[in-house]
Amino acid sequence: MTDMRTREFPRTIPGSGDLAAFLVTNKGTVDAALADAGALLFRGFDVPDPHAFDAAIEGYGEPGFTYEDSLSNAVRTNVTPRVFTANEAPPTTEIFLHHEMAQTPLYPSKLFFYCEIAPEKGGATPLCRSDWVLDRLALAAPDFVTRLEAEGVRYTNVMPGDDDAGSGQGRSWRSTLSATDKAGAEARLRELGYDWQWRDDGSLRATTPVLDAVRMLPDERRTFFNQLIAAFRGWADSRNDPNRAITFGSGIPITAGDMAPAIAIADDLTYDLQWQAGDVALVDNFLVMHGRRPFKGKRRVLASLIA
Repeated sequence: MTDMRTREFPRTIPGSGDLAAFLVTNKGTVDAALADAGALLFRGFDVPDPHAFDAAIEGYGEPGFTYEDSLSNAVRTNVTPRVFTANEAPPTTEIFLHHEMAQTPLYPSKLFFYCEIAPEKGGATPLCRSDWVLDRLALAAPDFVTRLEAEGVRYTNVMPGDDDAGSGQGRSWRSTLSATDKAGAEARLRELGYDWQWRDDGSLRATTPVLDAVRMLPDERRTFFNQLIAAFRGWADSRNDPNRAITFGSGIPITAGDMAPAIAIADDLTYDLQWQAGDVALVDNFLVMHGRRPFKGKRRVLASLIA
């Protein structure tokens, strides 16, 4: 078993000058470092604004995964066609550890983050290696891990009819499903294999098909690839109850007792990335979970997804 304290995580790549040019020239080296560390922090480069960040993504040279085409629960606003706000939930809301969009059948492979404005207080991005979490969880709760591997998981989320920026789960069903009416939404849900129920207030309760909770990487590392911690700890608003958000693939609820070891292990292995203006982070979405700490003052962290 690997302990994160024996290796640099995330790995910092210091530099100066144009990050886009650096990524063009050093793509192979960057990818090798990412595969090893799981998360890279580019610090000291000249990235003054979102357009420079967009240029860096272009320099990296991989196809994007757009927010519009995703099934993300979060309300976000595009700044450029491939750069958007990370999450518009209130500053007091904590976004708990998760793999981006692992609660859906469609998810990106990598994430870029850019700090345009560092917060006055708080606002770190917690990062956690999921392979290390799974190694320890398999020892602490082997039956739980075995069941996750055998059954998979299902997630239930209630989407409002219109965007609710006050919730981390506030993206409307219209935006999420790219639908203008209920018929269009149902067609999309049917295509994706979801179960659903319309509610009297115009919101939509949707349950995913069975999704994997453990992922095997090409190098045979296994990761705790899911959205269980975030759903259990944070899917709470006027429409959603975290206690009803997650089940095993069989439909049997995943309990607080089931989740306690995973949460404790992940918390112990988490590193808080304290942002500086101009920082850019690249995260392997299959290997590393991320979140957002509450903050005070103005904070602007932008994101972009890689297919």
